[in-house]
Amino acid sequence: MVIQASNLHFARRDGFTLTLPSFALAAGQTMAVLGPSGSGKSTLLDLISGVLRPSSGDLSLFGQDATALSGPALDRLRGDRMGLIFQEHNLLPFATVRQNVALGVRFSAARTQRLRGPVGDEIDRLLTLMGLEPSTLGKRRATDLSVGQRQRVAAARALLGAPDLIIADEPTSALDEGNQARFMALLNAARKESDAALLFVTHDPRLVEGFDQVLRLDDPDQSHGKAD
Repeated sequence: MVIQASNLHFARRDGFTLTLPSFALAAGQTMAVLGPSGSGKSTLLDLISGVLRPSSGDLSLFGQDATALSGPALDRLRGDRMGLIFQEHNLLPFATVRQNVALGVRFSAARTQRLRGPVGDEIDRLLTLMGLEPSTLGKRRATDLSVGQRQRVAAARALLGAPDLIIADEPTSALDEGNQARFMALLNAARKESDAALLFVTHDPRLVEGFDQVLRLDDPDQSHGKAD
């Protein structure tokens, strides 16, 4: 099991709380986390990725008790087995497309070892899967790309080295409806290549169709999760 959570609870000093029912995500499965701004979506991702620790409850990641792991161990787990796609794509602005994608394995020997071939070939393969032409875009700087292209480069970076879990935090929020649909189709096709699980956060109910599971978070005043 990629994620297994039971009675997960998180409380901040400012009074915000997030309480979730039991849920699980298996290899190759997809889960959408749906809720308005302030409902705890990003907090949940921080718990899953090990940036935050739950106040109470049980959380298992890849068969390991995440609540018992040290900070460095959580960092290694995140780097080796998770690929992250951020809302603002977080590309290095003056690095090339190839250089940005290569960062996906730069700090993880485990992901480097899972490459199917030379890193350059894998970058080309993933850029192609994401609808980007390596020969024309590979040497361009991130600042020269459209918003949609930047997000697809960020997705290729997250997929490099075949992580077991892709975590995507509102990656389509800056895209128009047509590009949202294209991004989702390309992301799903690419992640299926390595049977990666997908945890996808969004505030847009139109984007959750087709997911294996939907975890709905309530309004920000009193956040409690409800799994479909």
